[in-house]
Amino acid sequence: MRILIPVDGSSFSTHAVAFVASRADLAQSRAAADAPDIELLNVQYPVSSRVVRAAGSQLVNDYQTSQANQVLKPCIAALKRAGVVARTTFLVGSPGTAVGTAAAAHGADLIVMGSHGHTGFKSVLFGSVTNAVLASCSTPVLVLRDSVIPKKASLRLGVALDGGKYGLAAVKFLVKNPTLFGALPAVTLMHVVPDLMNLTLPGFLGTKPVPSYEPGQVEAMQQAAFEQAVAAPKKLLEAAGIKVTAVCLTGNNPGDEIAVYVKKNKLDMLVMGSHGLGALKSITMGSVSTRVAATSRLPLLLIRKP
Repeated sequence: MRILIPVDGSSFSTHAVAFVASRADLAQSRAAADAPDIELLNVQYPVSSRVVRAAGSQLVNDYQTSQANQVLKPCIAALKRAGVVARTTFLVGSPGTAVGTAAAAHGADLIVMGSHGHTGFKSVLFGSVTNAVLASCSTPVLVLRDSVIPKKASLRLGVALDGGKYGLAAVKFLVKNPTLFGALPAVTLMHVVPDLMNLTLPGFLGTKPVPSYEPGQVEAMQQAAFEQAVAAPKKLLEAAGIKVTAVCLTGNNPGDEIAVYVKKNKLDMLVMGSHGLGALKSITMGSVSTRVAATSRLPLLLIRKP
């Protein structure tokens, strides 16, 4: 597994390093065939051409190298204490773009980032650098936004399923990369079905109710949709020997229902497949992922590429 950890010396990037250091299975597998390949990346902002001409390119390069080393050395030491060996790289450029470029160049399977985030619907939910990475990169991204990071040997994971290829891609990532989540992870598959008894649709003069259904009809449709969404992911997890529970949630705002569930049940991480919307958008993940990110502080693993 190839993991890229962008670091900038802030407490937020320290959270990302601490999470990887806490994953004992990564350290134990370093001599095995599936040993992780961990890359620490620091990005230095470019210096203006006027400064380069005045100071000389060598002096500028030496300064940027020195600044990068100041950030990278403590991170190397923290991982080494945990038995995890990492390589280092520093680039010059715009951080968001540089992280995406480095992830593609190194064939990263995962980017682990710390981010301050926001608690409401703001133009940047995670911070400018993280948001730029999400907008321009298809590599899976794990975003850690609080100082309390999951350190259990085996994590309790929630996987939000959309009934399509993105949710299935999230489950495939878990199955393919078990050392990141512990020897005995517990996975809760969540799928939100609409509350048809209280659903309204836009109409010419406001909203109008959907055609009425008998309670038995509603339950049958909800159960059918739920079973269809969880069948293939559950089969994959069980075949991999992973403990799995499937939960059907009901509501007309899936993001809110998921956020409430993970908080109430004290899960360690939420995993979601997300289609994204491309660069230069205020919302870069898709509506459900964005809503969850806005209302939950839980570590969020976004699988961007089905």
